[in-house]
Amino acid sequence: MIAKNGKLFTKFDSIRSSFNTLTKRKSFKYGLPFLLFVVGGSFGLREWTQIRYQFSHVKGVSREEAEKMGLRKAKEVTLETAYDEIQKLDVDNWENKRGPRPWEDAGRQKK
Repeated sequence: MIAKNGKLFTKFDSIRSSFNTLTKRKSFKYGLPFLLFVVGGSFGLREWTQIRYQFSHVKGVSREEAEKMGLRKAKEVTLETAYDEIQKLDVDNWENKRGPRPWEDAGRQKK
């Protein structure tokens, strides 16, 4: 039994010494993590993109169903309505107001 254990320890010592020499090499030190990142990343991206195709067949909610749930669109915004609102603004008469600095109190502004 001792002879088997002795052979076993020498085998472990040889494996440990070969592992120690491998860890000192740059290809093992930098190449192995890079390869693991590339291969692992491809598997991760596969799972990530699968979600896109899995939920692509999900049907949206109709306007009537959204109103039943309490989701209402306030008003239809078009380019013409936005232009009309901008035309109503008085852009010639304005006053520059300074906001508080981060190190100042908000209530204690100089006027």
